Amino acid sequence: MSEAQRLVSPDARRLVSLDAFRGFTIAGMLLVNNPGDWGNLYPQLAHAEWHGWTFTDWIFPFFLFISGLSMVLAIHAKHGDAPRDSATNRALLLNLWRRAGTIFLLGLFLNFVPAFDLSTLRIPGVLQRIGLCAALAAPLVVYGSWRVQLWALIGACVVYTLLMLFVPVPDANGVVHVGSLVAGQDTGAYIDRLLLSGHLWAKAKTWDPEGLLSTLPAVGSLLAGVLTAHAMRLNATGAEKTVWMLLAGLLALWVGQMMHSVFMPINKSLWTPSYMVFMTGWAWIVFGAFYWLMDMCNHEAVRDRARAWLKPFTIYGMNAIFLFALSSLVAKALNTIKIGEPAVALKPWLYGGIKAIGLAPVNSSLLFALLFNLCFFGIAVLMWRKRWFVKV
Repeated sequence: MSEAQRLVSPDARRLVSLDAFRGFTIAGMLLVNNPGDWGNLYPQLAHAEWHGWTFTDWIFPFFLFISGLSMVLAIHAKHGDAPRDSATNRALLLNLWRRAGTIFLLGLFLNFVPAFDLSTLRIPGVLQRIGLCAALAAPLVVYGSWRVQLWALIGACVVYTLLMLFVPVPDANGVVHVGSLVAGQDTGAYIDRLLLSGHLWAKAKTWDPEGLLSTLPAVGSLLAGVLTAHAMRLNATGAEKTVWMLLAGLLALWVGQMMHSVFMPINKSLWTPSYMVFMTGWAWIVFGAFYWLMDMCNHEAVRDRARAWLKPFTIYGMNAIFLFALSSLVAKALNTIKIGEPAVALKPWLYGGIKAIGLAPVNSSLLFALLFNLCFFGIAVLMWRKRWFVKV
């Protein structure tokens, strides 16, 4: 079987390793989003408090990287390398915008539940950022060359950096700061308060980790996936493409760390350019491993074994957006629905049984997250067996 034939799964014309990488990412998100007790977490299962990074900080940029990669591969799977006329490009752009809008509105709906209060509705969010980044990148993907996309990535980071480091802005108390990267004192926080006051993250109120300005470097994370998809289609062997992906990943880790040390720290909440570059490096390394093992390895036994071992992630990845949305609704329901006398929410009631086992608090919290994940994997398996694939 040729590399081109192995590029996609035969049933859905999808890259097998991409589905597995997406499944790995959604499994990680469900794990870190659903502990039994937010006060008892292993450090790697929580976001870095401010500057720095943990395993948890991998997840969101991986989703954006995957989104960019998927956009290009989907277009080429349908249209190939043949020139596209203006009508085709327009249809492609509208379809990408429709999908982006659907994802954005789904995120808004999830924030709307269970309060159903428009006056306090948090407008930013995870799905909202994915949708907004996809919408902004769509014209570049449809009409732009890889050079245009690369310059757009660089330009977005340069504009963000200039605004963050050199524009004087007042904090929530009216004190003016220039180049401050303290929570709530940066340019992005000022823009969010100016445009989205009352609709920001409830735990902060004066800033949002998915704010408007940091969308610029977040688009860079998505465009990194777009550029990766172009590189994957070059006329090279699977081994060559994998090696270049891994080497690029190592270089990006080094560049991101240098950026962290020289001018702007790695920070997920601010989505600093150093964070974007650093996490793109990890995306190249982790996805590169999936790509080689599941699609490009010339040893059929190794490839088949890898596909078998990683099949749970592949199954998870076939309905990632649906499972994320459903898990959010279930998590909200567990904290809202109450039973018994005196009334207690379902989550503490269920978690009480786990704590009764006698494990250390941090392990009890982790066990709850693992069981939550296992339940959703069961749903993913059922949907996969029934061939139910929810497309957005």
